Amino acid sequence: MSTQADHGHELVPRPEQTPDALRAALAVVAPGRLPEMQRTKDEAFAKAVEWQSLSPVQSWVLAWARDIEIARLPILSARYTHAQRSLEHQDPAVADAALRELSAVLDEAMKAVRG
Repeated sequence: MSTQADHGHELVPRPEQTPDALRAALAVVAPGRLPEMQRTKDEAFAKAVEWQSLSPVQSWVLAWARDIEIARLPILSARYTHAQRSLEHQDPAVADAALRELSAVLDEAMKAVRG
């Protein structure tokens, strides 16, 4: 596992982008999502075989690396949760701001895991 000093408090170091490392990190930061991870991994590997391409597996790794990046950083996780809760707000301006914030959090996490 690697870590990046400028992100402040981390629940776990950033994991390597391998299925085992991602699973180990998820078991710490969001253990309730382990069945979802396994299900989507099985789907990605089945598509990889069907399509004769590693693309579905690569997408699976990136998606879970992104989600773990959010979960392992309390500040990022709080921003994500707050934005999700505000998506269906009665005030369209609040919902729009929440959508922009959610997109920003996802982009920030993806940028971090892509290096």
